[in-house]
Amino acid sequence: MDRVIMLIDGQSFYASIEKASRPDLKDRPVAVGDPERKSGIILAACPIAKARGVTTAGRVGEALAQCPDLVVLRPRMQTYITVSMFITEIFESFTDLVEPYSIDEQFLDVTGSIGYFGTPEEMARRIQRRVLLSTGVWARCGIGPTKILAKMATDNFAKKRPEGIFKLGADNIESVLWPLPVHQMFMVASRMTRHFIRMGLPTIGDIARLELGDFKRRMRKEMGKQSDIQAEYYWQTARGIDPSPVVPSIRNKLKSVSHGKTLRSSLYRKLEDIEVVLLELVVEVCRRSRRWGYMGRVVSVGAAETDGTHSASFNRQVTLPQPTSLSHEVAAAASGIFRKYWSGLPVSHLHISLTDLTDDSVFQLTLFDDRVKAYRLERAIDEIKDRYGSAAIMRTSSLLKAGVARERAEQIGGHYK
Repeated sequence: MDRVIMLIDGQSFYASIEKASRPDLKDRPVAVGDPERKSGIILAACPIAKARGVTTAGRVGEALAQCPDLVVLRPRMQTYITVSMFITEIFESFTDLVEPYSIDEQFLDVTGSIGYFGTPEEMARRIQRRVLLSTGVWARCGIGPTKILAKMATDNFAKKRPEGIFKLGADNIESVLWPLPVHQMFMVASRMTRHFIRMGLPTIGDIARLELGDFKRRMRKEMGKQSDIQAEYYWQTARGIDPSPVVPSIRNKLKSVSHGKTLRSSLYRKLEDIEVVLLELVVEVCRRSRRWGYMGRVVSVGAAETDGTHSASFNRQVTLPQPTSLSHEVAAAASGIFRKYWSGLPVSHLHISLTDLTDDSVFQLTLFDDRVKAYRLERAIDEIKDRYGSAAIMRTSSLLKAGVARERAEQIGGHYK
């Protein structure tokens, strides 16, 4: 039996949550961003704001110039995460196969629920009502036999219909999906669009109707011999072929633990200032590693440098004698890498990662360091931070002007909680 998969998307997710909590803004244009930073970006805009020319990812200042009565609200990331998890619980009352795709999009495999809840369209309407009444968010639902068709049904059709529901399958893929411009195919951005246009394939159907061998030959001519895997992926996408299951999980086995920070290069010209941030990133990477039960043997450091005229970057790694998630061990390696490869230009971005991960339930003892005591101390600090917040205990260096840990403690994903 064909699978029945839904991709459900929350319309203007952040802005919808804000308007639901502020009834006085029901008929006002609302956007989510930092109202104090005119150069900051708009994270979300409600339909009223979009109708007046406000665009997501546009600048706050530009949005206010386009729509002078726009209400710009500071983001509350923890609230959005909490609402997203609550919506997941709503979905789980319809099926146990729920896979978060992003904070506002989730896949549902409802194949086994059809007999109880009715047709896919009836089930989608029930889900829409539950989500709207519970959170104030209007959900749009794409339905298909594969995840890829459900996603394209949502993005290209459900979002543009007042009922917010569209079913895409073998009976209508050729008539409704294939005539669309190729840039509306999933995972086709501007660069790939240019390749397809040069190949004489301006629509999704132009790709889908080709034999795979013929499409691969065209791709090789346009992009080189290494393009066979890409060719097969895009050919299958155009035809809606996608065997991947809906997996009720948001995390596969970790391959790396990393953390990065974009910096104002004008403020990070000196090594002592840069190393403050470097240490803060190491502390967070090691904390995350311990939380997930891992330690790593390979430490990587990446940096972008610029003085406004000249630019440079590097990404280098070192293998440690034994796996670790102890901050002082990782920090020593990271500092050594940075000092060796930094060209001396102001730094605009830093990135730390720990790879070659292993289970941290067993670790190597050494003759000269009490690693058992060090792990106990770091895990005690982790418990304090988990209970009272990341700013409850931190290194003294983070109190310096160069430190960013206090600011980051008030944020999630670079945005305020």
